[in-house]
Amino acid sequence: MKKIFIYFISFLLLAGTSCTDVLDQNAVDAFDEDVVFSDINLVKAYIGACYSMIGSTKQDGGNSRNTPMQRRDLLTSSTDHSLNTMRAGQEAFLMGNLSPDNLGMFNNNDNGRPWLFWTNQYLNIQNLNTILSRIDEVPVSNNAQEALRTQLKGEAYFLRALSYTHLLLMYGGAILSEKPYRLTDDFAAIKRSSLAATKDFILADVAKAVEFLPPTIEQGRASRGAAAAVKSRMLTFCASKLANGGITAQAGNELVSFPSGSQTSLLQAARDAAKEIMDGKYGNYALFGNTSPPPSPLSETQVQEYADNFFNVFYQKSGSAWHSETIWGIQHYPTEAGRTFQPNVWYGPSGYHGFGNDNPTEDIVRRFEMADGSPFVWDAAGDKFSERNATAAELSDNPLLNPYNGREPRFYASILFHGAPWIERPNEGKAWDPYNRIQAGHKYRVVGTETTQINGIDTRQAPYNDWNATKIGYYQKKYLDPEIPANQTQSVFSTHAWIEYRFAEVLLNYAEACIELGGADLQPGIDAMNLVRHRAGLPGRITTNQDEARTFVRHEREVEFFGEGLRFFDMRRWMICNEVIVNIYPMIVKEYVDGNNEDALIRMSWQLNDQTATDIRQWGGDHFYWFPIHRAEINKSPGLVQNPGYN
Repeated sequence: MKKIFIYFISFLLLAGTSCTDVLDQNAVDAFDEDVVFSDINLVKAYIGACYSMIGSTKQDGGNSRNTPMQRRDLLTSSTDHSLNTMRAGQEAFLMGNLSPDNLGMFNNNDNGRPWLFWTNQYLNIQNLNTILSRIDEVPVSNNAQEALRTQLKGEAYFLRALSYTHLLLMYGGAILSEKPYRLTDDFAAIKRSSLAATKDFILADVAKAVEFLPPTIEQGRASRGAAAAVKSRMLTFCASKLANGGITAQAGNELVSFPSGSQTSLLQAARDAAKEIMDGKYGNYALFGNTSPPPSPLSETQVQEYADNFFNVFYQKSGSAWHSETIWGIQHYPTEAGRTFQPNVWYGPSGYHGFGNDNPTEDIVRRFEMADGSPFVWDAAGDKFSERNATAAELSDNPLLNPYNGREPRFYASILFHGAPWIERPNEGKAWDPYNRIQAGHKYRVVGTETTQINGIDTRQAPYNDWNATKIGYYQKKYLDPEIPANQTQSVFSTHAWIEYRFAEVLLNYAEACIELGGADLQPGIDAMNLVRHRAGLPGRITTNQDEARTFVRHEREVEFFGEGLRFFDMRRWMICNEVIVNIYPMIVKEYVDGNNEDALIRMSWQLNDQTATDIRQWGGDHFYWFPIHRAEINKSPGLVQNPGYN
């Protein structure tokens, strides 16, 4: 009896399919190929398995432990923006020791990034090729089943385009295949195609996906807009410095560079791909919130309103329609029977029984602007490590002496800092914190000549859960669920979606391509960028200088997409890793209070501790911009060429 298998010989492991459908929650085990392709509903379940394999082939009791592209260890922790508190030493990309034998977090382990792992993508591509080779023979008995078969074909093309896009973004040129491999194939003859050919293959799959997919579809499945968004992200990467001879020694290597003179046409293609989405060709998408120029100055109430709106972009519950900004994402469910999501456990503050992972770094905290759109300035002399001090009276006269006051709305939607309000504490924490404010620093009670340290409940010296606390003074707020009571942090699953593609990215893809093209394209690019700023409650940018505009749009991406993973691709394609991969230091906050006067504030201090780095980081060299193919894959396939710079 013929079975469906996922082959991996040379680069495909022999494995049986056993996955949970992305939407229907129906397990599909040990497919018999002929049986599957005799029933349209089984094909739909098989497609569901391919959605699941975007992220993980690991199963816990039959259910995916972490979801595609959404993990306990966020992709942002492989950048300058976050610290992987739980597994910092495994971030080989940041440690300078990435190699074909050591991919660090970019593997298929329980907390890795399997959706970017070479082997996993080819496991999925093999399944998708099997589907595409046989889907037209699936019998249908009515118009609804005919429409479903067409839709499923479009979903398969979308998923294959997405898998190949992940390969391109990580490795460059890929092994291109439209047909499923069989055991009798000559795997020794298989070779990688050029970066240009890989790009064209993805574009062809996107075009087919758009042809077959409907404009709207149930949440979590691919629509035309989702396919177009994959195209926009992929072309934005292809138009970059990295992919166009940015590494001089690799400029002539077709696996990792386009031919000389290609960049302008690639920028135009990236611009046009984004503009088609903006113009509504694939569906109606818009930023969530007001995109009119904001009032100036913003009141505290208005800052909070803009902050709440931005926070809610990422807070869409299952059972309700996704808002206008979401192009494609992963839907989560409230029970272990489905794909589950526990952001409050993974990223939440330790004093709320969270694991406190993926801590924002001081560098990104300082990148968020002031509420009026001016840059945040720590010290006029430019000393990153200088200490800020302010008495209670000085803070009363000038609240902005507190570095967390007067910041832009996205700061308050994204970062939990010392003093930030959050939900009600769990019962055991209420005695230490009756005000429900983050305690990432320490209080010092002064009575006469005696000073007593009172450890912050969200620090590593806390009375409970201290091992889970932040190591650098901050927690991530974006993605947390404020409706889960703190006493149930580890027992209740959140049901809001992970948004992988949203309209703000399309706007900033367009803005960047236009700015890089310059000339008549410059102002339209700035206009698109300003829509994103206005939605965030910030004034628009004004410039006619291309270099300044480039700085503006890169800053906008850095702040707007904090925590979402795009920084990992941006810092590589812009080739700035040598500038931004630096040691990480903790922020130390001290709050002195008068023990004789109801703990009235005396003074505060904020200091970035430059004595002991929390995380030692080192850029390993330009060859790190492209990832190595795992040694095991190279050993299995004599024709598989490793990326340059890796032995």
